[in-house]
Amino acid sequence: MADLLSALMLADGSAKHGFVTAHLNRAGAEAGRGLADTVHHLGGLYGRHPGLADVVAERGQHAEIRDWIEAAVDGFARERAYLTRVVVAAGPLPSTPGQAESESAALAQRHAIDMLARSDRLGCALGASMATALEWRAIRTMIDAAARRFGVEPPTLLVPTAEETLRATELAAISPSIERAISFGAQQILVQHRGLWDLLEAREIARRES
Repeated sequence: MADLLSALMLADGSAKHGFVTAHLNRAGAEAGRGLADTVHHLGGLYGRHPGLADVVAERGQHAEIRDWIEAAVDGFARERAYLTRVVVAAGPLPSTPGQAESESAALAQRHAIDMLARSDRLGCALGASMATALEWRAIRTMIDAAARRFGVEPPTLLVPTAEETLRATELAAISPSIERAISFGAQQILVQHRGLWDLLEAREIARRES
């Protein structure tokens, strides 16, 4: 299970997306608009309570990794508060051509993540939560870049580490059906994240060409 999730992250994780890698070494006004756009959209996906880990905790399943779940709940609660501060500091959503279409795409992504969280398939929400934890360090680089740009000091990241998360996947995958559900939830989160970066990249191009 750990090898599978590691391979998924290497193949399709956010760290390799062109929008993410470009913004880590970019300056200027458009870079600021791109970072503001990023945190606003991340806030739409992950700034609300309950998050994925909260839903997993509320269900009281996966007792074998209760410590990991509790750490994820606490870590992502802190991240929500931090993300909210950065969104406020960034100011309004940058004006972008095609805003209505962008809003529709963002709502579809939010709905897809909500569906994963509420899935009745045992292990699906956990897989989505674990993939989000594994992805979060790459996502955090973008939030931190925006924070520094807009005058917010990034706090210590307390979301479970990749090692802790991968170890928890091994403990949680106690049957083939749960293993498949974890894998499915993780893959679907990566699909939504790729969709997010593609959307933000398209919005940046639209602003540049307007």
